[in-house]
Amino acid sequence: MAKGKAHTQASRDIARNRKALHEYEVVERFEAGIELTGTEVKSLRENNCQLTDAFVLIRKGQAWLHNLHISPYSHGSYNNPDPDRKRRLLLHRKQIMVLSQKVKERGLAIVPLRMYYSEKNLVKVEIALARGKKLHDKRQSMAERDVKRDIERAMKQRYR
Repeated sequence: MAKGKAHTQASRDIARNRKALHEYEVVERFEAGIELTGTEVKSLRENNCQLTDAFVLIRKGQAWLHNLHISPYSHGSYNNPDPDRKRRLLLHRKQIMVLSQKVKERGLAIVPLRMYYSEKNLVKVEIALARGKKLHDKRQSMAERDVKRDIERAMKQRYR
């Protein structure tokens, strides 16, 4: 019996927040589950999700994901929830306490980096404890990226 195809990480991604990596410096990463309804999961299978302006707030000992836009399921009925509603993140209590303490002490933010399917086909959210970048930091990271791209281009030309 043949085994199924091995999925690469890119093929398992639902959505990425590329803007967050430009706007923030990632300090620490966490994996969290997310509480969704059935039609939201079906909509995610159609890749109808935007993480661009999403952020995480901790209220009353629970982590909530705000501004995550999941478009209504195309074949759904009246049962489709609000596309921009806040959704609860599933984290261990100790992780929530660590996140809330670090956000209060150091002035860090919690932003989602990507949504993906786990090995068990569960929807997961990779969140990060991040510090906002200043303008000069953004310019420096862009310059580093350009240098890295030039080096890779030169190496590719050399080995042709």
